[in-house]
Amino acid sequence: MNRRDHPTPWHAHPHLWEKVKHPVRRKRHTPTVAENTLWQKLRNRQLRGYKFRRQHVIDRFIVDFFCSEVALIVEVDGEIHQYTQEYDALRQEFLEALGFRFVRITNQDVVERIESVLELNADNLSSRD
Repeated sequence: MNRRDHPTPWHAHPHLWEKVKHPVRRKRHTPTVAENTLWQKLRNRQLRGYKFRRQHVIDRFIVDFFCSEVALIVEVDGEIHQYTQEYDALRQEFLEALGFRFVRITNQDVVERIESVLELNADNLSSRD
């Protein structure tokens, strides 16, 4: 059996990947302003040398940013999340039960206070060092 037969907890099962790969790729190519701003600060191990992935699939969910080294998920919440709070809470609870930690930040925080957002993320990386 190869790795694709038994995905790690932070990967989608191969049959599920086939269903979500197009939306994932579309989201990677059309990020929100806030997602793009944060990605420019996280990519290429710019934050304390940790590797982040964007629009990454974990189980059946697409998360905005993910650092597998410390099992950290960073979600950038825009206005739509005002209407999906129950779903977001259930999704977060499910992923936390798998051992992942969450940081939720708003679009506004990213755009207006990027240094504070980076500090928050760095603090969460440090808590697993």
